[in-house]
Amino acid sequence: MKDTVRIIEPNARQFSVAERDMVFHVPTSGLFEVDAITKDILTRLSQTDELGLDVLSRQLGVDDHELTEVIDEMSQLKLLGNAESRADNPAVRALQSLPLTTLVLNVNTGCNLSCSYCYKEDLDTPANGQKMSFETAQRSIEQLLKESPDQERYNIVFFGGEPLSNMALIKEVVAYAESTFLGLGKIIDFSLTTNATMLNEKIIRYLDEHRIAVAVSIDGPKAIHDKNRITVGGQGTYDVVRKKIQQLMDGYNARPIGARVTLTKGITDIDGIWDHLFNDLGFSEVGFAPVTSGDIAYYNLSDEELVEIFENMKSLGRKYIDAAVKGKSIGFSNMHQLLTDIHEGTKKALPCGAGAGMVAIDHSGGVNLCHRFTGSDLPLFGTVFDGIDREGLSKFLEERMDRSNKGCDTCWIRNLCSGGCYHESYARYGDPQHPVYHYCELMRDWVEFGLQAYVEISVANPTFMDTFITPRRG
Repeated sequence: MKDTVRIIEPNARQFSVAERDMVFHVPTSGLFEVDAITKDILTRLSQTDELGLDVLSRQLGVDDHELTEVIDEMSQLKLLGNAESRADNPAVRALQSLPLTTLVLNVNTGCNLSCSYCYKEDLDTPANGQKMSFETAQRSIEQLLKESPDQERYNIVFFGGEPLSNMALIKEVVAYAESTFLGLGKIIDFSLTTNATMLNEKIIRYLDEHRIAVAVSIDGPKAIHDKNRITVGGQGTYDVVRKKIQQLMDGYNARPIGARVTLTKGITDIDGIWDHLFNDLGFSEVGFAPVTSGDIAYYNLSDEELVEIFENMKSLGRKYIDAAVKGKSIGFSNMHQLLTDIHEGTKKALPCGAGAGMVAIDHSGGVNLCHRFTGSDLPLFGTVFDGIDREGLSKFLEERMDRSNKGCDTCWIRNLCSGGCYHESYARYGDPQHPVYHYCELMRDWVEFGLQAYVEISVANPTFMDTFITPRRG
């Protein structure tokens, strides 16, 4: 044999865990265990540009026929190739249709809190809040169905400001949507994120009866929460929020209740915050969102703090693994999501569903890329009265799909990250298309931790994924 072969490194990530040699197959987001000869081939080729097959045959001590079979199989998987071989990436294509399934309604720009780190550029005080009308909400739903009439399941998200400050509209929308989607034989889900201060027994009963999924914004124990989540008058809100959460836990049974934690400058105690929210307050899931690019630089985490946070996330992830092996879940949302992507073989051409599966409607009917952009300088993509700007959205998404000259095209987590959050890029670099380079190394390390965790859990407790991960999609 005189032919040569080389490894296409961006298409595979090798790692070992639980005495198993594994490969994460980047083109398919598949995970599989490799045999000794495959491991040896990948290891040897990773140490040189290329090798002749005759040299490989001698080094490995296998005959030409056996080696050729293995090389052919690895080549079909695009793990091996020649000098012209490149990383496998999704083709950039124009979107012929927008399979929208999720509609975020910004029901009120007003909020009764004045959280110091809030990113919302259209946030108002309660007295100045601009509320969405029912006409706008109705037209939003009509546009959703016009653009995507053939979906089986849809989701309406109520957002703000504080969405419960426009409870009258929420009730009108729910009644209209339930009737409309039922008449079409479709499933409709509702969800909202609240600061919890406006909850009462009547509202909680309504949320429960209509199975509206609830997430609560809370930053941890009193000392941490009251640092930034304050009233318009500057008072801490933890004591009120805790009482309201207890009411919610006692009266709401429709769905698991999640907590959303915002991490800002000086706050890195992942384990302590999780322990309080999960064990003391009883949330089913706790998710963490680090702030590195907020409008007010003072609240942004430093690079050193961000490294500490990811290390602490892995520490909590270790607890997650230990519990999973015993058949338990500790409700760590970030870990849940990572394992879900790995379990389902997620392969993303785009970082999220913004603009493709989901759009956000501001109070006046403007179509925004997502809820984070309402009130921003990013141009609208049409209105619910004039129609969604399909061409503009398609061009925007095509630009993100093009990974060339960004470094993303050869990154091994490219199909799980796809350049990162649009708003994070917009806030930090002034360009929603700019990859979130400040996260790259940390995200690669986090994903590798997740891959190792997935293997460890799957080997020790094969039923965990079907018991705790798969049902989350329901």
